Amino acid sequence: MRRRPVALVPLEAMEKGSSKNQQTRLCFLVSLSALFWILLLYFHFVVLGGPAVEESVKSEPFKLESPFVNVESVPARVTNARVEKEKPPPVKPVTNTARERVVAYPFMRALRTVENKSDPCGGRYIYVHKLPPRFNEDMLKECKSLSLWTNMCKFTSNEGLGPPLDNAEGVFENNGWYDTNQFAVDVIFNNRMKQYECLTNDSSIAAAIFVPFYAGFDIARYLWGYNISMRDAASLDLVDWLMKRPEWGIMGGKDHFLVAGRITWDFRRLTDEESDWGNKLLFLPAARNMSMLVVESSPWNANDFGVPYPTYFHPAKDEEVFVWQNRMRNLERKWLFSFAGAPRPGNPKSIRGQIINQCKKSKVCKLLECDFGESKCHSPSSIMQMFQSSMFCLQPQGDSYTRRSAFDSMLAGCIPVFFHPGSAYTQYTWHLPKNYTTYSVFIPEDDIRKRNVSIEERLSQISPEQVKIMRETVINLIPRLIYADPRSKLETLQDAFDVAVQAVINKVTRLRRNIIQGLTEYDNFVEENSWKYDLLDEGQREVGTHEWDPFFSKPKDEQRDQSAEAAKNSWKNEQRDQS
Repeated sequence: MRRRPVALVPLEAMEKGSSKNQQTRLCFLVSLSALFWILLLYFHFVVLGGPAVEESVKSEPFKLESPFVNVESVPARVTNARVEKEKPPPVKPVTNTARERVVAYPFMRALRTVENKSDPCGGRYIYVHKLPPRFNEDMLKECKSLSLWTNMCKFTSNEGLGPPLDNAEGVFENNGWYDTNQFAVDVIFNNRMKQYECLTNDSSIAAAIFVPFYAGFDIARYLWGYNISMRDAASLDLVDWLMKRPEWGIMGGKDHFLVAGRITWDFRRLTDEESDWGNKLLFLPAARNMSMLVVESSPWNANDFGVPYPTYFHPAKDEEVFVWQNRMRNLERKWLFSFAGAPRPGNPKSIRGQIINQCKKSKVCKLLECDFGESKCHSPSSIMQMFQSSMFCLQPQGDSYTRRSAFDSMLAGCIPVFFHPGSAYTQYTWHLPKNYTTYSVFIPEDDIRKRNVSIEERLSQISPEQVKIMRETVINLIPRLIYADPRSKLETLQDAFDVAVQAVINKVTRLRRNIIQGLTEYDNFVEENSWKYDLLDEGQREVGTHEWDPFFSKPKDEQRDQSAEAAKNSWKNEQRDQS
């Protein structure tokens, strides 16, 4: 019997079965691997990342115009307008859809405070450096050394306002008037800062950082009879101290500001020759990054800004301002124009002599000659009484561009007449309207010097209706030109301090936003044309020729030499006045 042979599976069929088994195993391995990674990612982002996600939902991100920025928000705890100290968590650079790496700037947290609508101080916080007392308070303890000819101890009393003024003649009001020294802004500003409603101990949310250095008092001690090492010592010490602080590293000092109650030329020594004037604070590389508020700024430099000279009026309440304004509106003004000042025979370019001569010849001009230490010129009541009885007050250059008298006259409701744009228009752009014709009259110096234009005739051409409108503008400006009593706070009005602080905040905020967006504020910025930039209309990014170019277009070195000489003459005249 033949045995039946075993049936053989065809080779082709065997190969097909083997292939199917391999594919099944491969699919199983892929699925298992995918499940592992899904579980791993779930554990990482949901379990470990839960609190961070919850936190990011709670706080709204700060919205920026730049499409390349996406930084998570870090909420700040605010209590009674002060922020509790907390170290902000590090914000890592992120990558957007365009795969572009973005820098997370250390000032982002400060910018985000603006977005907190429930915080009245959002975007307005100021951090004040706690300087060693040698930079401020120690100077006040040695107040007799602050001036060779003036007892500054008298003027540093009452938080820098000086002694109260006697109102026996009825020129002032009974409250809010003090015999304030024109160079006392250092201490007045610092004491006003102590009352600022949005101070913070957390520098990471600060819109700007204040340096309470009494720069004006410092230089006043050493201008006469001291070498340049002594004159520069405190400035170099200050810069060294600041640069070691962590707050400095945020913007290299570009968010810092300080105040000096003197003209800028006292801080701009050009050389290291002993005979050269002043110190070199404003030429120090670090100081060039800071903003310095001075009573007279340089038209050719970008790191100083003009703020008003202090007047005699320092109200504690809004009502005191309103009462004074109404009184100035209703005064009878019998003089068309007036001038208080002395000639400058040693300065051939001064027009003061011609102004005095015109006033003497006019029947409608009141003159208060101040030469040879005439007492009435140093009497606040005599000066203010004259301004209150005048429609226009002449304000030619003093030893430098500016004069305290301009602010005293506007406080009296008198329309100022300027002869050089550097006396007000390019100086106090934060505090005065850009359209200078609304509150003042401008007569170019050459009209007086070369063409002998009649001031009386020029002013008489202005209609009574226009005079009334201009005077009302001047009176409405009064609050922003005075410094309120540092021991109190005006409720609805902004004083000169408030205006200056907000202007600094705006400046720093613009700079920060521009840094984030990779922009500059101006095109083709030229520092020597600094005076032009604050006169630009909103949206303009470049300066060109200007009608006032002839006033500032002399060779720069010649102008600076003249400015240093003007600063020296200012001190000499202070000596003469006190003798």
